[in-house]
Amino acid sequence: MDHDHYTDAYLEAVLEDCKSVAIIGASIDDKRPSFWVTGFLLGKGYTVYPVNPSYAGKTILGRHIYASLGDLPERVDLVDVFRRLSEFAGVVEEVLALRRRPKAIWAQLGVRDDGAARRAEESGIRVVMDRALVTEYALVYGKTHGQAA
Repeated sequence: MDHDHYTDAYLEAVLEDCKSVAIIGASIDDKRPSFWVTGFLLGKGYTVYPVNPSYAGKTILGRHIYASLGDLPERVDLVDVFRRLSEFAGVVEEVLALRRRPKAIWAQLGVRDDGAARRAEESGIRVVMDRALVTEYALVYGKTHGQAA
C-alpha cells in the first residue's frame, strides 16, 4: 500500500466497512481531539469504545472507558490511534495479538510507521496513517454523496 496517497474509494471503504471503533488514547478532556472524534463518530452512528488505561472505568460521552483492546466486550472494526508515533508500533502489535482482529487501523495526523503498517497489512488489516479521520470523512462523503458530512 502506498501510504503517501489514499484514494477516495479506499478511505470510503474503510469508513463504510467499519461500524465499531476503538479510540486508543481517548481523553476525558473535551479540549483534546480524541474527545471530539469520539463525539463525531457517535453522532454518525458508529459504536465507539474509548480505550485509555489512565481513565479505565470512567466514561466519555456516556461510553465506558476500557484499559486495553483486550478488555473490549466485542470485536471492533476499526482501531483509531491517538498516540505518539513512538507508540504506534506497540498498538499494532497489540492489535495483532488479538484473537478477533479489526478490519482496519487508522493513525491520526503526524503518525506514520511504514514497518508497523506493513505488519498489519500482511495480516489482512487495512491501514490509514497521518490522516485526520474527521477531515477525511467530510472530504470523502462530500465528494461521493454531493454534500458535506
